[in-house]
Amino acid sequence: MEVVDLWVTDSPPQFLFGKANAIGNSPAHLQRLIVGSDLQFGYAAWRRQFLDDRVREVPADAPPEHLLQVIWQHQRLVPEKLKLSDGQCVQILHPGFCSLEGGPDFRNAVIRIGKSEAIRGDIEIDVETSGWRTHGHDRNPSFCNTILRVVWQKQRTSEDVVLPMKPALDSSLSSLAKWAIAQPLGDLPAKLRGACCAPLTGAGADKLAMVLNDAAHVRLEAKGDAFKLRATQAGWDQALWEGLFVALGYKHNQWPMRRIAEQLPELPVRSRSPLRWQAMLLGLSGLLPAELPSEDRKSKYLRELWQIWWRVRDAHQERILPGTVWRLSGVRPVNRPERRLGLAAEWLARGKLIEHIEDWISTIHGSPRKAAQALEASLADRGDSFWRSHFTFNSRELSKPGPLLGASRTTDLAINVLLPWLWARARSGRNRGLMKRIEQHYFNWPKAADNSVLKLARQRLFGSGSLKPFKTAASQQGLLQIVRDFCVHTDSLCTDCPFPDYVRAVQ
Repeated sequence: MEVVDLWVTDSPPQFLFGKANAIGNSPAHLQRLIVGSDLQFGYAAWRRQFLDDRVREVPADAPPEHLLQVIWQHQRLVPEKLKLSDGQCVQILHPGFCSLEGGPDFRNAVIRIGKSEAIRGDIEIDVETSGWRTHGHDRNPSFCNTILRVVWQKQRTSEDVVLPMKPALDSSLSSLAKWAIAQPLGDLPAKLRGACCAPLTGAGADKLAMVLNDAAHVRLEAKGDAFKLRATQAGWDQALWEGLFVALGYKHNQWPMRRIAEQLPELPVRSRSPLRWQAMLLGLSGLLPAELPSEDRKSKYLRELWQIWWRVRDAHQERILPGTVWRLSGVRPVNRPERRLGLAAEWLARGKLIEHIEDWISTIHGSPRKAAQALEASLADRGDSFWRSHFTFNSRELSKPGPLLGASRTTDLAINVLLPWLWARARSGRNRGLMKRIEQHYFNWPKAADNSVLKLARQRLFGSGSLKPFKTAASQQGLLQIVRDFCVHTDSLCTDCPFPDYVRAVQ
């Protein structure tokens, strides 16, 4: 083992073939590092210096909000010292789950104030008491379920009732700051895992696959039943169109997209022109700008839409949606409703999309991936669409046009809309052979994109965010069904949840 004296600078040492080289001309302080057969000591010294530098940057009077969130999530607080600014004691029965999608910092917390009954709601964490108003939380409907406001320390001039965190820390701020660097916000502490985590992680791979597949089949059947019910009211074709529009609305804009789809039978358009359909759908959506943009192509496209829409607008005045029904903040540019309506218009203009889908399920052979690729090709937009190169009416033209539908969204449409609709039709017609074919596609379809619900469910139910047990979209659907059937009907403490007993009983 070789011991060398090494000047450590602000840059980390570089180890080359067992030797250490100091980088930089302004040494900060002298360290003795062991290199060669024990490189870990060198890394540890570098890491210690790095952490010390980071900790020195944390102001004691106003620590960063991210640090306070990590402390709260892991409850690095002394329970007996948790008191509201009005003197009442607070019990944190569950700190809630970190929200990564806006709104309060933690959702579904369970607390008890004084001797009152336990309450469930959201937690908001701010450095200062005034943050509640300066950040606009007091005017934001997303914060209406906030049951506790946590701050670093209460401002003397404020009369708001808050929970100061500073007096209740279980260690010094500097040691907590150093500890928090290795604690990614969102990773669930072991003590916050669900009651079913132990039996699920102890189950074998076959048992776990059976539970997930059974739950996935329940989800397929439930979606199929919903399509059948709607079909008895409006017909199978209309039920499918509504399902497609809802799926294109994602979670934030499903209702307005459904409302537009419900009006399709009333529209006078019988054209194969995507432009005419775009004019109708965008006009009904209320998203059609009244002013022309300055750029030539944008102006030309919008003028063409208005030349079609203004002729029929008065006849559909009562159907036009107000702009307030759309949630545009927080929506990724590629998922803007204007673009999704542009894609739906192309489908409607083809005239035989449903026939193509029926042909696809009847004739497709080969691997699940080939089936997915064939479906994506049949649903893809065609031609030089305005929306291939724009996110909104006023956005800059993209340097490289992109498709309006990719593999991830195709999977969502297949799993949540097309396969359940086809399965429901096959069951209604008592076509067991076709039902079996559809189920084979459903249970072998490549996995969908990950989302916050799945991530939290994996951490709570399996103690890890690993995707290993979830290799298909059906396994993800099974997990979502378990969350819907059990997790949403109990609190964060899993009170009286029967699912752990079910897992233990499964043979």
